[in-house]
Amino acid sequence: MKKKSILDSISGIEALQVLKALCASDAGLRKRIESEAEKLLRAVDPEDVASDVLFELEGIDVEDLWNRSGPSRHGYSSPDEMAMEMIEEALRPFEDKIEEYDRIGMPEQSMLYCMGVLKGIYQFEHETQTEFREWAVDIPGDCFGAILDAWQKGHTGEHDVEKMNAFLSRECPEWAE
Repeated sequence: MKKKSILDSISGIEALQVLKALCASDAGLRKRIESEAEKLLRAVDPEDVASDVLFELEGIDVEDLWNRSGPSRHGYSSPDEMAMEMIEEALRPFEDKIEEYDRIGMPEQSMLYCMGVLKGIYQFEHETQTEFREWAVDIPGDCFGAILDAWQKGHTGEHDVEKMNAFLSRECPEWAE
């Protein structure tokens, strides 16, 4: 029986600890690792992001909505309020990624990632027929607008705005105003 590599046995967190230790001990290796990480982060495909967003939103279970709404010891949560909360929870990691790209000085990737997020939300609104979607009336449009507004606050350059508007006109025509 062939012995399994120890690298195949460690968790993601353990791998990150090893990587950080190597970076701390070797400046040349650190530069190579940072270069590889930058290549990885630069490869943003809005279509892939849209698919991921759509997958997450379509994965919200209507049973969870019903279980989380209604009376509780903290008051009453209506299904529409809870649907909004559940969609926001699903979108939060994607919003965080847009912000992360901006924090690390990658505005082009922030824009491309945001485009993908917006397209995924648009597809959820216009193409999805899940039972949960029936409870989420107007919520995708509200989230779309909030994410676009947040992105626009940090991206006021004419070129970025033009690219975003062209993308929205092409990919999200009913919401491209």
